[in-house]
Amino acid sequence: MIRFENVRKTYYIGGEEVKALDGIDLFIGQGEFVAIIGPSGSGKSTLMNIMGCLDTADSGIYELDGQRIEQYSENELARIRNRKIGFIFQNFNLLSKMTAEENVELPLIYQGLSASVRRQRVAEAMALVELTGRGKHKPTELSGGQQQRVAIARALATRPSLLLADEPTGNLDSRTGVEIMALFHRLHQEGNTLVLITHDQKVADQAVRRIKISDGKVEEVT
Repeated sequence: MIRFENVRKTYYIGGEEVKALDGIDLFIGQGEFVAIIGPSGSGKSTLMNIMGCLDTADSGIYELDGQRIEQYSENELARIRNRKIGFIFQNFNLLSKMTAEENVELPLIYQGLSASVRRQRVAEAMALVELTGRGKHKPTELSGGQQQRVAIARALATRPSLLLADEPTGNLDSRTGVEIMALFHRLHQEGNTLVLITHDQKVADQAVRRIKISDGKVEEVT
């Protein structure tokens, strides 16, 4: 499903060359639950951005569902992000003036789906994260855990082939974090492909496979 071959990305900060990714090779199969772990500055955020088609590599091969991503235009990358990848962020990224249901519906509007299909998808996604009955609440009326569940519902509603979670428990208390991880396990058991980006070893240990990166290179796979 995901294949990186000799992927490299370099940034220039204050005239200094920084190799964010230095020849990354990895493979993630359909239906896997994988954690990518590394300390701050290890390259995991850059890896996530390229994997999520938010950025492109300087060189190397990135294949998603057999497609060579580095050959696509920005418009094509936007379409892939909207249809193939479900994003779950540490800060939830919910629009405060919209209800939970409206936040979940938003990417479906971009997909051009009819109102009836959107309503059905939203209801199904909210049920999956056990938030039926909370759809009319705005984010400020929900707890942190509930906001993260809304963010997960938004990601699921597009029926992506990949769920990409960036520090999804980072802003949650430990009990709520456990609940969110339990939801990820259930999603994995239902056949979803999950890639979890984290610096927390305890969180990473809950994934089926772990890829540790350091200084822009794959250091260990367990």
